[in-house]
Amino acid sequence: MFTLEAINTAFLTFDQNPVVMEDLIQHISIHPDIRFGKPCIKGTRIAVVDILQWLASGMSIPEIIEDYPTLTETHIRAALAFAAHRESHTRLIAA
Repeated sequence: MFTLEAINTAFLTFDQNPVVMEDLIQHISIHPDIRFGKPCIKGTRIAVVDILQWLASGMSIPEIIEDYPTLTETHIRAALAFAAHRESHTRLIAA
């Protein structure tokens, strides 16, 4: 699990504009009663993994927003930032 304190100095660059990761992560929530505890966009039941799968299937950001008007480009970028952060901390532990 991540903490905002652990990433408050991390930066991501989107479209040549530096964005503090903390600002993006504020759009993500994890609640055990929503989508079985999967990370979701706050105020929705749309999981980070849903957004990743849509992007992987070839949907563009405008197409996703058109199909899910409660989402914004910031939400989609927050999902990407969350996934990137989580992936950067993946470790293989020998048994």
